[in-house]
Amino acid sequence: MAKERRERLDHALEELKKVRQTKAGDKARVSMTDPDARIMKQPDGGYAPSYNLQISADSACDIIVAQQISQHPEDFAELIPAVRKIEENTGKKPLQMIADGGYTTRENIVAMAEKGLDFIGSFEGRTPLHPGQFASRGIDDAFRPERFVYDPEVDAYTCPQGKVLYHRSTQKRAGKTRSTYSARIRDCRACSFREKCCGKRRSVVRSVNDPAVEVFIEKMKTEGAKEIYQTRAPIAEFPHAWIKQKIGLRQFHVRGLLKVGMEALWACLTYNIQQWIRLVWRPRLGQARG
Repeated sequence: MAKERRERLDHALEELKKVRQTKAGDKARVSMTDPDARIMKQPDGGYAPSYNLQISADSACDIIVAQQISQHPEDFAELIPAVRKIEENTGKKPLQMIADGGYTTRENIVAMAEKGLDFIGSFEGRTPLHPGQFASRGIDDAFRPERFVYDPEVDAYTCPQGKVLYHRSTQKRAGKTRSTYSARIRDCRACSFREKCCGKRRSVVRSVNDPAVEVFIEKMKTEGAKEIYQTRAPIAEFPHAWIKQKIGLRQFHVRGLLKVGMEALWACLTYNIQQWIRLVWRPRLGQARG
């Protein structure tokens, strides 16, 4: 028992090092009983050591074509691994992937475009700031960002008072480029509307989506793409519901990433066997009896 406890403690310390790479201070925690698990938010609003079960199902027969266990609470990082897993299991690349907003990030949109996959998902982009949020910053409605005019020829903005905001820096992120434009300090100091605009020195950020993201946004505005997206819920949610209801797997009965992965695999295999009975065995039995 002492040896097992020591091994579990050593394992927990190793996992804690991994967690600290993404979380700092008191937020970096691991479970002593299951160091491989990660603290995740629960349906009731609480937090507990958990695993993230990822299931990919085909739209034709509701068969699970890929499953994997993730230690990450967020879903967005699991989309590309799911594509690789599907290719590994089936020997071919999926023609189309449908995913909800948890997976639909600019990074994934670009990655799916590079793979040549038809990606259907929910994507809202950046939510515009509410007028009250500008007011809390001391910015009058007349000096909100949309009141500044951008000139692409000189790559600069002009404020409502006619002063120029010059390009200062550019940050390139996955699927988006953010450029910052700032006015001269002397122009803002001499401006009589300074307190209504910024109080010090005004800056404006211009975000430009990657071309693949723009193509995706326009595609998702079409009725055809919207109709396809509506099929996501029954395809994606049914295997989860079946495993919970029929098998009773609402939480894992084992500990450790490897063992949890095996339990999830057996659950998915059981589901697929049930689907095989529905799709193949029962029709054949009916034909034999007929």
